[in-house]
Amino acid sequence: MDYRDEIQHTIDFIESNIKNDINPEALANLIYLSQKHYYRLFKKYVGTSVMDYIRRRKLAYAVFDIMNGNHILDVALDYGFDSHSGFTKAFKRQYGMSPQKYMIYGGTTQPEPINLLSQISKYEINRGVIMEPKIIYKPAFKIAGYGINTNGVKNVKECPAFWAQHDIEGWEVKLYSQLNYIKHGEYGVCYKHNVESEEFVYIIGIEVENFNNTTSDMVLAEIPSSDYAVFTTPPADESDFPKIIKNTWRYIINEWFPESGYSWDESKPEFEFYDERCHEATNKIMEIYIPIIKE
Repeated sequence: MDYRDEIQHTIDFIESNIKNDINPEALANLIYLSQKHYYRLFKKYVGTSVMDYIRRRKLAYAVFDIMNGNHILDVALDYGFDSHSGFTKAFKRQYGMSPQKYMIYGGTTQPEPINLLSQISKYEINRGVIMEPKIIYKPAFKIAGYGINTNGVKNVKECPAFWAQHDIEGWEVKLYSQLNYIKHGEYGVCYKHNVESEEFVYIIGIEVENFNNTTSDMVLAEIPSSDYAVFTTPPADESDFPKIIKNTWRYIINEWFPESGYSWDESKPEFEFYDERCHEATNKIMEIYIPIIKE
């Protein structure tokens, strides 16, 4: 028997009562199932336990409220956490990263609930492509480029605008013609992230052998060695490319990290890498590098 409709009914109930203390036994009673049977079916259809799902949804809603200007302690209490630190610990335990890191990439829209009636697979980002990263070790390297100061809320608009400025100002040509570069390929690096202020420097740059011939208007960064989870975006046309990158980031933080067995190493910068594979009008791809620690 297909219980998709019944499980979706309980998911809708969770969404409608997200700030309340939700009792799984009451959810089971809502669709006239035993608690044990309900637990098994929920895990089958959703891919995680009901308590894990409730906790994840509360945390996602809480971060959205914080991004919209609400005080973190007030939000934590609204969603049933006893303190600021209790909320932060629960978030890091669930998502493998701090709320501040999540706010950079989680998007500014209200988190979407699971819809079992329309969803094919939670692992599908685009055109049936399943996202699984490569886990690699990358030695330390040097970056030289141009940067702006931004934060987890402003970066949604400021970083794309900065890439446009990068093109208008002809910075790419200047970097390659002036510096001792390693290879062609541009990096978008989140550098010197201050967890308390939520600010960081976003750098667009290239990998260089040394910092010879750099100018005072350039930002210089030494990226430490790290283990990385490397995600390659699904192939996309020019018009879909920005959306695919955004969707891949959302998959990484909302789906992959909570179930990966890794946590985000926030002592090191994450970055995007754009090489010749993203220069064509069709089948464009790029890579996202996340520094990780095995839990």
